Amino acid sequence: MHAWESIQITLDLIEANLSEEISINELANKANLSPFYYQRLFKRLVNKTVMEYIKLRRLARASEYLAEHKNRILDVALNFGFASHETFTRSFKKAYGLTPEKYRANPVKLNHFIKPELILNYAMVDEGVPLIADDIVIEVNRKTLSNPRTFVGIEIEVPICQLVGGETTGIAIVEELWMKLGSQRHNIPNQIPGGNEFAALYMGNAKEGNCMYMAGVEVESGTSVEGYSTFELPAKEYLVCGFEAENFNELVNSAVFKADKFMERWMKKHNLTTADFAIEMYYPTTPEVAYLEHWIVPVPIEQ
Repeated sequence: MHAWESIQITLDLIEANLSEEISINELANKANLSPFYYQRLFKRLVNKTVMEYIKLRRLARASEYLAEHKNRILDVALNFGFASHETFTRSFKKAYGLTPEKYRANPVKLNHFIKPELILNYAMVDEGVPLIADDIVIEVNRKTLSNPRTFVGIEIEVPICQLVGGETTGIAIVEELWMKLGSQRHNIPNQIPGGNEFAALYMGNAKEGNCMYMAGVEVESGTSVEGYSTFELPAKEYLVCGFEAENFNELVNSAVFKADKFMERWMKKHNLTTADFAIEMYYPTTPEVAYLEHWIVPVPIEQ
């Protein structure tokens, strides 16, 4: 068994027992490591200490519970391993920038520290070969776009850290943008029946550490709408990372970050970098699967 597999076993154990007491000694024993080496290896692979990680995953689960149930906040805190209302409130506000009370009154979308799938840090596949990793399936292919495609939507400037890694907590600005687009979609004319929803990431005039993010819908060529942004996807060859998950929530809140990490490694392994924009292409969700593609223009790295 590889070292990362031992840590993955304990990540699965933690996820299944977020409402229970979890000790480092128990986890280390499950990983067949001493507590000292277990904690060192965990921090190296997960980028958080064991207890920091457990707290962040408990906060993620507790936030879902707060939005869906009417239990007292103290009861929610105790159920997810927090010693008091005050401890829970302090941790929640530090992670998300608002108190549990304010979140329950106005349940905005949140970014959570997601449960890692460490196999994605080590496994590698060729083009056209699917990789199955617990709750997602990833496959890399090339696709040639013969004609440009046009999208109209809304753009905002966002911190890059909100879009990569799944290790940043706080209000999910991007998900709020998608909700705004959904409420205004009827204002956009010439939408293509069966066309894709999409997102574009590009630098534009964003300040350092940020990028522009546009959420939009596919429209007929030449369409321009006052008050909305337009993006023309050029006719080029693209490297497409397609991935699927059990449902849409899992797709956009977890799988998308895991696929990002995998694709970053895949590009490096194949001596490729990207052009100055990246695309998220959304497809209709069915009861069986939710599917999304990342499109990039591959650029060879000169050796």
